[in-house]
Amino acid sequence: MASATDHSQSPEGDTPQVTNRRSAPGVSKVNWPVFIVSAAAIVLFTLWAALQPETAYNTLETTFDWLSTRLGWYFILTAAIIVVFVLVVACTRVGKTKLGPDHSKPKFSLFTWASMLFAAGIGVDLMFFSVIGPATNYFVGPGVDIEPESLAAAEEAALWTMFHYGIPGWAMYALTGMAFGLFAYRYHLPLSIRSALYPIIGKRARGATGDTIEIAAVLGTIFGIATSLGIGVVFLSYGLNIMFGWTVGLAVQAALIVLAVVVVTISTVSGVEKGIRRLAELNVLAAILLMLYVLISGNTVQLLNALVKNVGDFFSRFPGMLMETFAYEAEGPIVDEGWLEWWTIFFWTWWMAWALFVGLFLARISRGRTLRQFIIGVLLVPFAFNALWISFFGNATVSQIMDGGLSLDDAMDGDGAGFFALIAEYPGATFVIGVSVVVGMLFYVTSADSGSLVLANFTSKAKDTTSDGPSWLRITWSVIIGALTLVMLALDGIYSLQMAAVIIGLPLSLVLYLLMVSVWRALRQEKYNAESLEATLPSALSERIGEAGAGAPGRWRRRLARHMHYPTAEEISDYMESTAMPAVEEVAAELAKQGASVYCERGLVPETDIPQIDLHVDFGEQGMFKYQAYPIEYSVPNFALRMHAAEETYYQVEVFSATGSSGHDIFGYTKEQVISDVLDAYERHLAVLTMSDADGGGSVTLNTGAIPNDWDHVRTRGNHE
Repeated sequence: MASATDHSQSPEGDTPQVTNRRSAPGVSKVNWPVFIVSAAAIVLFTLWAALQPETAYNTLETTFDWLSTRLGWYFILTAAIIVVFVLVVACTRVGKTKLGPDHSKPKFSLFTWASMLFAAGIGVDLMFFSVIGPATNYFVGPGVDIEPESLAAAEEAALWTMFHYGIPGWAMYALTGMAFGLFAYRYHLPLSIRSALYPIIGKRARGATGDTIEIAAVLGTIFGIATSLGIGVVFLSYGLNIMFGWTVGLAVQAALIVLAVVVVTISTVSGVEKGIRRLAELNVLAAILLMLYVLISGNTVQLLNALVKNVGDFFSRFPGMLMETFAYEAEGPIVDEGWLEWWTIFFWTWWMAWALFVGLFLARISRGRTLRQFIIGVLLVPFAFNALWISFFGNATVSQIMDGGLSLDDAMDGDGAGFFALIAEYPGATFVIGVSVVVGMLFYVTSADSGSLVLANFTSKAKDTTSDGPSWLRITWSVIIGALTLVMLALDGIYSLQMAAVIIGLPLSLVLYLLMVSVWRALRQEKYNAESLEATLPSALSERIGEAGAGAPGRWRRRLARHMHYPTAEEISDYMESTAMPAVEEVAAELAKQGASVYCERGLVPETDIPQIDLHVDFGEQGMFKYQAYPIEYSVPNFALRMHAAEETYYQVEVFSATGSSGHDIFGYTKEQVISDVLDAYERHLAVLTMSDADGGGSVTLNTGAIPNDWDHVRTRGNHE
């Protein structure tokens, strides 16, 4: 799969934090149970495969055959369910929910964000499969009444590879990305898989249940990364053979794996990660130029015609392809070659193995975006590039085969010969092959670097959403991955890695189902929040409407003045001290008097002397109620400056709930109106809890007191990070 090369990026906060109690981003502590068990499992498996290769291979093959033949329908159905799930989220009302507090804004512009999604969609495996995939499809002829090596098979050859690299896989990434983003940035939990399952497992997330889930996630991610690195090693070793005459074999492959470990070590110890990322970004540009080279140097018109047809066929036939199991195919190349098992089923399980890794990256670059923006972007932006690449390289491959310039055996070669054999048919082949090797090499090392970082994070206790695992842990994982990759290649090359990916896909598919349930529960509460807001008439709003009515002379002038004035820090401080804080504290005292578990604390906005106040009401396992009056600084609008505003900045007293601020400003409210506003919010919260109970589910708005002890470092008095 593609490598998430920009792993070190993470959005900054939208507003200052409420307190300075949080530690600065840095190095996370090792989660020893998860690290020891997962590392031991991989090391033991690697040793077993190295010492008893025949037994290991036979076990892999038997398990793969059983899973792919007996449960192939299950993996295909799972992919389809995930596609439907993310599309329903994007297209319904809950698609407006943000990956972050209501007040959060995206750090990256739309263009920059799309570019990062685009970069996440490219990897060395795409170079490998863009040739061998269409060539195999041409030989097999998947589809209804398609004769192998026919014109109809040629027309659909690139289409099926485009499908395997298309929307179903990216839907898995979208699912994991929105799960990570929702619970880390909107519900303020660590950026981890156990956090994303909090609505299901609750406090058990801090114990053995959470550890078990993370161990499964680590094992799946390791095999997914090992598969990609194995493909990259085989591909690059063949390219080096063409360039320098080096023998294709374990010696060269071992040297490439050692190179990956060295790169990870250097980037970890010397801090050159940003340099590696810059090289990866340049690599994306080189990949685009390589694609344009094939387009311009080849039969340009024919390739563009094929692209248009492939895209049209993809969207017109997508539902049928998504559910295609070839149930009535009893004989022929599809059955004889095991096409469904080695292609569709392998790809879906491989995407599952990469889903947590890439989902984490996508979440970190998408804070502040709505689920609708996130899902549509993830589904379409990377797929657009993959479709271009596969269509150009795939159709060029099939055309060369049909014209006799490229042999079918070379194109289908499992060592990556097909890609270089195709390039050899174009002018300037020697130079272009060299560029291809460099492009593949950079994709390979950045995948290894990113993979070791993510595994280090998965086996650590996140300090916050920007902290990473210790350096030694990254190096350790890079060595373990390298050893696993080399041993699997020694068994039977890429085929062993493919079998392992299918096997590990079974438990990971269960994790994806759990994530769907978890996200659904979270979004169900978002729906309840919206419904409760519509169902309750804010009494403070009623009073403001009454101010403009008859019998209230002069009140409409005060209402107008409130919107024509841009308060200073001093005015805000006076208002908080005289009105807002006493009102909130009065409600807190009454709630406590009536038996509620109340927490209410005054504080200061960081780096200022402006006061703020935070009220919590604990509902145990149900959602915590939160009402925080927090002054936020803004720039005075240009039209107001023209009206001779005294300052260039002004403040609003915004109300923050457990999911952030929607921009509701209470400055200018009387004490009674502030009390009414608190009660309105409290009544809406009770309505949410009532609807949640009636529907048989609990709230996912997290109670500070319910956060596991080992997550204390992510507790927050406000939602401004």
